[in-house]
Amino acid sequence: MFEAISMALLAAAASPGHAEIRTVAGAATGHAIARDVGEGLRIHVELSGMAPGRYGAHVHAVGRCEGPDFGSAGPHWNPAGRQHGRLNPEGHHMGDLPNIEIGPNGRGAVTFTLAGASLAAMADADGASIVIHAAVDDERTDPSGNSGARTACGVLAPPR
Repeated sequence: MFEAISMALLAAAASPGHAEIRTVAGAATGHAIARDVGEGLRIHVELSGMAPGRYGAHVHAVGRCEGPDFGSAGPHWNPAGRQHGRLNPEGHHMGDLPNIEIGPNGRGAVTFTLAGASLAAMADADGASIVIHAAVDDERTDPSGNSGARTACGVLAPPR
């Protein structure tokens, strides 16, 4: 199933709501797809060629992935001005995604729905990015869950 979804993502990589995720060295390491569903915005991220472990993943507010550290992607997408972390009692950034578990084969995926979000709101005039961090996100600590450096990034194409 992973291969079938990957092929579909490759075919749609330049269309709205799709991103090719690359490392800071420029190597392709995955894809993301975001699409509107009845309850919000569903985001699916697939990664490959990574060391086994858990990694933080977030939607960042700007659609730029420039090296050397992907700082160009800006902060997490946070239109409501909340604190970081899906477990934070004061609410969370709209762009806080679950951690991605990479298995022994170097592959992993996560699918998550951002309630109340839309592709048009997320990928606005300056776009949005999917960023993968070097470490697991503790899902509480503001601003990024102690998830470490930005190690991979993909620009989500805005709606046309």
